Amino acid sequence: MTTTFPDGFLWGAATAAHQVEGGNVNNHYWEWEHAPHTPFREPSGDAVDHYHRWREDLDLLAGAGCNAYRFSLEWSRIEPEEGEVSRAALDHYRRVVDGCRERGLAPVVTLVHFTTPRWFHRDGSWLGPKAGDRFARFAELALPVVQDAEYVLTLNEPNLAACLPVLAEMAARGEPVNGLPRPDQELSEAFLAAHRRGLDVLRGGSPPVGLALVGQEWIAEDGAVEQMAAHRAAMEDQFLEAAADGDFVGMQVYSCARIGAGGPVAPAPELTTLAHIEDRPQALGESVRRVREVLPEMPILITENGIATADDAQRIAFTDAALRGLAAAVEDGADVRGYLHWSLLDNFEWFGGYAPTFGLIGVDRTTFTRTAKPSLEWLGGVARRNGL
Repeated sequence: MTTTFPDGFLWGAATAAHQVEGGNVNNHYWEWEHAPHTPFREPSGDAVDHYHRWREDLDLLAGAGCNAYRFSLEWSRIEPEEGEVSRAALDHYRRVVDGCRERGLAPVVTLVHFTTPRWFHRDGSWLGPKAGDRFARFAELALPVVQDAEYVLTLNEPNLAACLPVLAEMAARGEPVNGLPRPDQELSEAFLAAHRRGLDVLRGGSPPVGLALVGQEWIAEDGAVEQMAAHRAAMEDQFLEAAADGDFVGMQVYSCARIGAGGPVAPAPELTTLAHIEDRPQALGESVRRVREVLPEMPILITENGIATADDAQRIAFTDAALRGLAAAVEDGADVRGYLHWSLLDNFEWFGGYAPTFGLIGVDRTTFTRTAKPSLEWLGGVARRNGL
C-alpha cells in the first residue's frame, strides 16, 4: 500500500553532541563516566569523532536523499567556565548549520541534550538558584548559531532526565530497568522553568522553538487503568502542558510503557532490543495520537525514533511499521511536520556504552571509517518519494 506524507515533510536523522563528538571533557557526564562505581558501561572517549568528521557524515545523509539533520550544541565547549565564552566553539556550530543548508538539509538544533558544564553541575545543576539565569544566558549565546535553523529545541527529554537519579542508582547496582520510573517532581519543575526561560530568550528572534519529550504508547496491564493514568500524568501530561507554550513539540518515541498495579511491567525477554526495551513500532503512531488529544492544534516533529539492533533488516522493518502508524495518525488529523531517525551514526548510548547500535551508519571506532547501512539508503528512498 502506498502511503504519502504532507508536502514539505522533513526526513532525516539525529545525533547528540556528547554521543558523537568525542572529547567533551568539560561536561559533567565525562566526569560521571570516570567516577568510581559509575553506572556507565564504558567512557565516551573519542566517541565517533563527529566534531571533526561532520562534513563527511552530512554528505552521507544528504547523498542518501534526506533533507533534515538534528544535532545539539555542547554547552561545555561554548562556555567551559562560567562567563568564559569560546568563540571558536560557537563558530564551529555555526559552520554546521551553514553546512546543513549548503547540502539541502534543514538544521534542527537542540540547545541542551542532557550534558552541562562541570561548573554548572557542581553549583546545584538544574536545582541551583541560578540555573534559570544561566540557561537563559546560554540561550542568548546560542542565538547567532540557531538564527538560521529550521527548528530549535530548548531541552532534550526533561521527562527522562528527571528520572535519571533513580535510573543511575539501578544501573550502578546492576538492576534491570523494567520501564521508566516516575520523574522526580522537583527536577521536573526545574527543567520546565528553565525551558520557559529559554523560550523567553529565543522566541521572536529565531525559528520555531519547542521542547523535545519522551513519548510512549501507554498500556494498562491487568486493569491498572488508574495506576497507568497517574504514571502518565507525571511522566507525560505535565510536560505536554508546558510544551503548549512553544511553537511545536518534539516527540521521541521508541516503545510502550506497560503499567501494572505495582508500576512499570517488564516486556517479555524475547521482545526486547539491545537497549532493553520492547520492540514495538506501533508505539510511534499511538503516541502521536495521544499528543493530538492533549494538544489538538500543536505541530509535532518526530525528533527521535529508532531501534537498537545489530540486524539492519530488523531496523528497516521496524521503521517501515513505525512510519505506517505515523501516516495513519497524520491521516486522522495529527499535524506532523517531519521524522528524524535515531540515530545517524552508531554512537555512545549513555549507560549502555557502544553496545546498543541505533545508527543508519556504522562506525569503526579504531579508524572512524563510516559504512552506510542499507537502512540509510532505504530511508533516503522514503524521503525522495515522501512516502512508503
